Amino acid sequence: MSERQVKSRERVADHGEVFTAQREVNAMLDLVKQETERIDSRFLEPACGDGNFLAEILRRKLAAVKARYKKSPADFEKYAVVAVTSLYGVDILGDNVEACRARLFDIWDGEYSENCKGECREECRDAVRYILTRNILCGNALTMRRVDAEGNDTGEPIVFSEWNMVTGSLIKRRDYRLDVLMGEVNSPKTDGQLSMFDAAANAADSLQLDPETKAWIPKPLREYPLVAYWQVQEV
Repeated sequence: MSERQVKSRERVADHGEVFTAQREVNAMLDLVKQETERIDSRFLEPACGDGNFLAEILRRKLAAVKARYKKSPADFEKYAVVAVTSLYGVDILGDNVEACRARLFDIWDGEYSENCKGECREECRDAVRYILTRNILCGNALTMRRVDAEGNDTGEPIVFSEWNMVTGSLIKRRDYRLDVLMGEVNSPKTDGQLSMFDAAANAADSLQLDPETKAWIPKPLREYPLVAYWQVQEV
């Protein structure tokens, strides 16, 4: 990773882009060290740049995978994929998004190749590349909407995929709008919180009532059938 914190004065002026140095990245992540080493603990970086934070989190997660599953290539592969599914990023600049995806894949693939050697599968590599296209997105985390390659607001919401390993090698994908996950549905608020009436008005599109807790929870835009984790790109 480059220690360069500024790519150009123009990018700083136009987008406020300043990258966090490795020392500060590690110091901040050490504050939540236990979570960075939990393989399925989810992280969202709302201004991910080319991935300084996400890259270090992935390294820590893969180190945890190696410590537990280095003797089993099949288990290493499975949980290394789980580690990738737990990382999310948004950046307003398309080149940063592409660089972040490539960087995370290279880190993952390096550990995968080293630990699984002749048992590596191109299909699994394709699955990880696909997951990164769903988890690292070009958008504006302040408006929670997508932007195009030039940074223009498309009016479309940021939509992330949630991945859950359900049983054995099967994974479940659900897509959610970021603004709904963050409680920012387009309705009036009461004391900064979503009121029961607001929730009821938006339940059909964004929320659903949990029968056990009686609380309004995010409703997925779409659910996908269970599939082997190395075949998510084929659904």
